[in-house]
Amino acid sequence: MKLRHWSSVFACVLMLGMAAPGEAAEAALRVMTFNVRVPADTGMNAWENRRDLMVKVIKAAHPDLLGTQELTEEQGVYLAAHLRGYAWFGQGRDGGTKGEHMGVFYRTDRLEVVRSGDFWLSDTPDVPGSKTWGQPYPRMVTWAQFRLRDGGGTFDYLNTHFPYRPEDVRARMLSADEIMRWIDKLPSATRVILAGDFNCAPDTPVHARLTRTLQDAWMTAASRSGPAKTFHNFTGNPDQRIDWILSRGFKATAVHTITSHEGARYPSDHFPVVAVFGR
Repeated sequence: MKLRHWSSVFACVLMLGMAAPGEAAEAALRVMTFNVRVPADTGMNAWENRRDLMVKVIKAAHPDLLGTQELTEEQGVYLAAHLRGYAWFGQGRDGGTKGEHMGVFYRTDRLEVVRSGDFWLSDTPDVPGSKTWGQPYPRMVTWAQFRLRDGGGTFDYLNTHFPYRPEDVRARMLSADEIMRWIDKLPSATRVILAGDFNCAPDTPVHARLTRTLQDAWMTAASRSGPAKTFHNFTGNPDQRIDWILSRGFKATAVHTITSHEGARYPSDHFPVVAVFGR
């Protein structure tokens, strides 16, 4: 492993004001979104060949809250076993433990789950595994209300993964509408963070719909580093900014896209993004 590949992570830790593992927690809230890629690849990109690198990247960034996409039960169990101080929850998009999860990991010393649940991006959001709008796969949101253990109050967090095909423009828009209906039912003073893989660019109607109410950390943070684009297909050369962290009631102070790798090996086909929110 060449040290220069990791310099961006440790610079991120310093720039974002992150406490190193074992240090006292500071007031800022650190949120990471990471499409981890299902264990479907072979060769260098096989899950067994990149999982320890993924653990290193997450540990170095040390987020308070990590939302994953494309996570399977196998991957969730492995990450939880190697991320000391974190717990996780989530179910598969077909319901139960099978299939892709919107797994949510959180630091138990900083956050407490008040309540949590799931809903599906369909005409029947309360039906596990439901899919409409011409989608080939179920799409969902895993959410939780968290309480900050330092007395910093509560906030609601939503983690999602939108449809990816070019012909899914309508499904992505309806997904955004469904999420905003859910958020709009919350009291107006509720702080909210929505993060995930939205499979479209910031110049689309989907982004415009979500940012009527929410703020995009990449666009509003005072400090920004790393590439804007996040999907790179295991090449290290990203071509789209599809992984977003949006919020209401928080101020994004810094945001960083992490590009760490070991030679030609990357932890995923997406770069993870970390945002820091002041309170």
